[in-house]
Amino acid sequence: MNASHAMSALVGVSGPKSLLAPDEDAFLGSKIDDAYMSYIHPHWTTFRAPAAYQHFLLGLIYALIFVVGMLGNMLVIVTFFTTKSLRTPSNTFVVNLAIFDALMMSKLPLFVLNSAVEGQIFGKIGCDIFGLVGSYSGMGAAITNAAIAFDRYRTIAFPLDGRLSMKAAIGLVVFTWLWATPFSILPLFEVWNRYAPEGYLTTCSFDYMREGKSTQLFVMTIFSWAYVCPLLMIAMFYSRIITHVRNHEKMLKEQAKRMNVKSLSQGDNDKSAEIRIAKVAISIVFLFICAWTPYALVALIGCFGDKHMMTPTFSMFPAIACKTVACIDPWIYAINHPRFRAEIQKKVPWLCIFGQEKKADDSKSVTSGATEVKSETA
Repeated sequence: MNASHAMSALVGVSGPKSLLAPDEDAFLGSKIDDAYMSYIHPHWTTFRAPAAYQHFLLGLIYALIFVVGMLGNMLVIVTFFTTKSLRTPSNTFVVNLAIFDALMMSKLPLFVLNSAVEGQIFGKIGCDIFGLVGSYSGMGAAITNAAIAFDRYRTIAFPLDGRLSMKAAIGLVVFTWLWATPFSILPLFEVWNRYAPEGYLTTCSFDYMREGKSTQLFVMTIFSWAYVCPLLMIAMFYSRIITHVRNHEKMLKEQAKRMNVKSLSQGDNDKSAEIRIAKVAISIVFLFICAWTPYALVALIGCFGDKHMMTPTFSMFPAIACKTVACIDPWIYAINHPRFRAEIQKKVPWLCIFGQEKKADDSKSVTSGATEVKSETA
């Protein structure tokens, strides 16, 4: 794609008619350089090129996701590194997740540019960078969710001697990056699989459309590595947390009965803690499933199923889902945390996104030892 064509697409000299309907004679891939066509599966080129307004709408959606997602994740990252009291082992996992999510947000401007030119503005290099960043951020965020679940389980189930040290937390953070490395680097150097355009040919991922046993083995391996394993770990640790809280409440009731007293628990506080933990657990598992199940299904259908089901528009929705969840993550994990919320209020009071009535509760969460444990783990 030459520079004059790119500029024409960016300023919209193609005229208003192209915004209403696609060129009837244009097919997907018609605006891709011939030298790069070998990376595009022939399946995509059988579809008519989307109308310019479809590219515009997707570019607009991604631009909004970029602004909201980068704002939320950068608030978490900056607040963590500028507030000494927040630099705890548990919060190290939270900021690591924010870094992965911010990394995912960082590739969205490239998508907006690709949408403007209706193709790959930087060709193979741009596609490889897009795929590499997406792979690292996606798999890294998935395994970091599992690490957060593990940390919370240790903190709640073993409050005296089960908390991770900062050294152990940093070790697990390094592990999350190592976990994401193999299936990010192998496609980059085309050792096993490769990064290729998909859908409207404005995004890139590993090539799940390519025929052959090697592709099938790669898809099944990365499906297990990046989706099944983290999901099982998240579900296991949060189910153990809920079970532990319930068993603890049951033990207190039995002990109170033996001592002939009404109750040894804190009543409503314990119940609210159990409900809070359950809500967070359900929210996290639900968000993880919403983020990555669509992508997993698209990859499995593209590799093993009927490729006729894989329309360009259908294949674009999973990417929107996972990036939307990357916007929500900082609100679920960090900005909902009393300490993070209080510090962010101090740094950006003009943001006005938190209710004033929660200040009293926040101070209690900081000063009360029992409540502090709950606030760090929920």
